[in-house]
Amino acid sequence: VQLQASGGGLVQPGGSLRLSCAASSRAFSTQGWFRQAPGKEREFVAAIAWRGSPRYYANSVRGRFTISRANAENAFYLQMNSLKPEDTAVYSCAASTVPYAQEGNKYEYWGQGTQVTVSS
Repeated sequence: VQLQASGGGLVQPGGSLRLSCAASSRAFSTQGWFRQAPGKEREFVAAIAWRGSPRYYANSVRGRFTISRANAENAFYLQMNSLKPEDTAVYSCAASTVPYAQEGNKYEYWGQGTQVTVSS
């Protein structure tokens, strides 16, 4: 199983980015996004169940980020709006066979990270 993340970049505060993750398989219960800033531990950002709901968000991104998926394309996305400098991190997509997983250690499959930098 392979996951391929894309869509990172440099954006000004208040701007938007859309991250994409292409999966080689659809045999997952939950798909999620995590991020890791320099000097900090990896943290959960958002997750979505295979059927499209429920969706889970970290408190720090709720209301600004939206996770979605396209089953026909074996892909899922993270739309990030109103970006803040503290959102700067390497974002990684991941997939789990565990339903409703939000902890990183419950995700068996990981894509490579994509850098998101929010700076003026």
